[in-house]
Amino acid sequence: MTNKRKHAGPQGPPAKDGAVTAISPQALRRQAEARLLNTPAPMLADIDSLSQEEARKVLHELQVHQIELEMQNEELRDAHVALDFERARYFDLYDLAPVGYCTVSRQGQVIHANLTAASLLGTTRSELLGRRWSQFIHELDADRYYLQSRKLLGSGESQSCEFRMVRRDGRSLWVQWSATTSVNLEGETELREVFSDITARKVAEQALIESGENYHKLFTSIDEGFCIIEMVFDRQGNPVDYQFLQTNPSFEKQSGLLRATGKRIRELDPGMAERWCEIYGEVALTGEPVRMVDEPREPGGHWFDVHASRLGGPESRKVAIVSNDITERMQVEIRLREAKAVADKANRAKSEFLSNMSHELRTPLNAVLGFAQLIKSGSPSPTPVQERNVDYILKAGWYLLALVDEILDLAVIESGRPSLAMDSVSLDEVMRECQAMVEQQAQTRGIRMRFPVDPAPLPVHADRKRVKQVLNNLLSNAIKYNRPEGSVQVDWLVAEDGRVRISVTDTGQGLSADQIGQLFQPFNRLGKEAGREQGTGIGLMVSKLIVEMMGGAIGVQSTVGEGSVFWLELNPATGAPGNAVPAQDESARAMHGRVYAPLRKLLYVEDNPANLALVEAIIARRPDIRLLTATDGDAGILLARANLPDVILMDLNLPGIDGTQTMNVLAGDPATARIPVVALSADASADNIERGLQAGFFAYVTKPIKVDEFMDTLDKALAFDSAAAGRTTGKERP
Repeated sequence: MTNKRKHAGPQGPPAKDGAVTAISPQALRRQAEARLLNTPAPMLADIDSLSQEEARKVLHELQVHQIELEMQNEELRDAHVALDFERARYFDLYDLAPVGYCTVSRQGQVIHANLTAASLLGTTRSELLGRRWSQFIHELDADRYYLQSRKLLGSGESQSCEFRMVRRDGRSLWVQWSATTSVNLEGETELREVFSDITARKVAEQALIESGENYHKLFTSIDEGFCIIEMVFDRQGNPVDYQFLQTNPSFEKQSGLLRATGKRIRELDPGMAERWCEIYGEVALTGEPVRMVDEPREPGGHWFDVHASRLGGPESRKVAIVSNDITERMQVEIRLREAKAVADKANRAKSEFLSNMSHELRTPLNAVLGFAQLIKSGSPSPTPVQERNVDYILKAGWYLLALVDEILDLAVIESGRPSLAMDSVSLDEVMRECQAMVEQQAQTRGIRMRFPVDPAPLPVHADRKRVKQVLNNLLSNAIKYNRPEGSVQVDWLVAEDGRVRISVTDTGQGLSADQIGQLFQPFNRLGKEAGREQGTGIGLMVSKLIVEMMGGAIGVQSTVGEGSVFWLELNPATGAPGNAVPAQDESARAMHGRVYAPLRKLLYVEDNPANLALVEAIIARRPDIRLLTATDGDAGILLARANLPDVILMDLNLPGIDGTQTMNVLAGDPATARIPVVALSADASADNIERGLQAGFFAYVTKPIKVDEFMDTLDKALAFDSAAAGRTTGKERP
């Protein structure tokens, strides 16, 4: 009979916060009557027993009650909607909260838990419920949790602390825990616990603690003096004082300022304030670090290497200062400079003496040799006995003259004042002259000489006289130290690096590795002093110095019992004699498929022959690098000044002055100061490596050599030299 239709509930939709608005009964009846007026009249039952007025009233009441029931049903449905809304919000706030929530009984069992709590503990909510909460507390922190929970139950006041919990997989995590109490419907006390994961924070805190401890240990134990100061400026912005914020024991020992922390420099040492305020103030204002050597203020004082840099941003006035006592090093350098001055003076005196001695010896030799030649060619001819005696005189005289020339030559070269007339030299012409000079010597000993037939006239950039001197020395040695009826083979070619290589191969007894290491040392004849062959033992040393001063290289390969190959390499000339560019030279390069760029020069200072041989073998793989060698520091300094190599490889344990002292001498010379020097040493201790780098070496390579790392270091040094010299890689150093 009733007309049911869907309509909005009397209380309207749920409020934004999910609450339902209540309506009074009077308002509900008025709304029902109003709705009845707008509703068509239903079919009524038989109302004959009632008067028309009574029936109308009954019908009206029934309709009103029906509408009230419908409205109450709608209100109930709206309440259910609101309740579902509240449940959903509860799920968001409770189950998906970023912290773990748990309800724990007084007996310690988990009654309720949200999803986050289960996730933090690495388990599921169903497995968590009903378990004892103490099972998840780390055994080392169980007492802390027990005391906190007892205090909570005893006082009723909320508690909080940090402790470790254990996940299901056994891993631990640090949590921030807080808890309150509540009473449930049965009147039982429960613990409402909240916890969050703070493991990352605790790890960071521990790392910070360890870092601080390490900093303190380093701060107090390092040999370098270290302090942090804060500058004080006047109203005009001028630095007038500074306060010590931190100082380490080494700083106090070096400066003599004891217990300086918290004090100002003017109250500790006004004189020091006048010296340093302006420097440190500039560092604080500009942020530009400063490094300088602080010289002693009085005799017997100390030198310090001081480095100052600003701490913090532009507004900071704090400056960190590191000082290192370099007194010993400076004293060594002073002694070294004094020793060098004395050595230079002695060397000049030696050169002058040898020069004078050469003149004094040549004068009588001129008479001896001149008159002996006159007697031999005079008329009447000398008797056979007289001619034999004259030959002895001439042979001894010429040998003595050659000896004087070699000694003087060595003195001139060692003094760094050789006279070189560099030009384009035709190698085949020089070789023909040398062949003519040694033919008689070879025939006398029965040695077969083989020279190239119709060789290409390869021009080299060299001093013609010096090239002939070196080639004569090599050819003469190949003949003297050959076996009877042996042979000497001469070859030359254009090497892969574009340079011209001349090789002299003999069939003598050969040389051992130890002998090769001593071969280019002056006055060392390798045990041949007692033999029948005359010699000074300085010819090869002179030859080596001459070749390297011309920008070339000299070396030897030898096999004991088979013979030796002495070789020298010279740079190709840019033009033939007469300034004409020979087609043969370009053709010779074309035969190798490319025109090679100028070489980079590497000087290796080393007295150990095995180490020299190793580096020579390594560098042989690099056609872009030419190796120069020296066996002691003095020779290395001489070669470096004469050749200006791109990189210097320095052994530290050298005879005479060691590698570090040699490097310091080179660093003090403007001509060689920018050349990077790489230390090479068998001492691989961290302290010595650090000391070597602090001393000024570009890099520190340890033995045994790792070839790849060695070549990488060498490439970096070459790149550094290119940048420092303001040129591209591969360009010749002038």
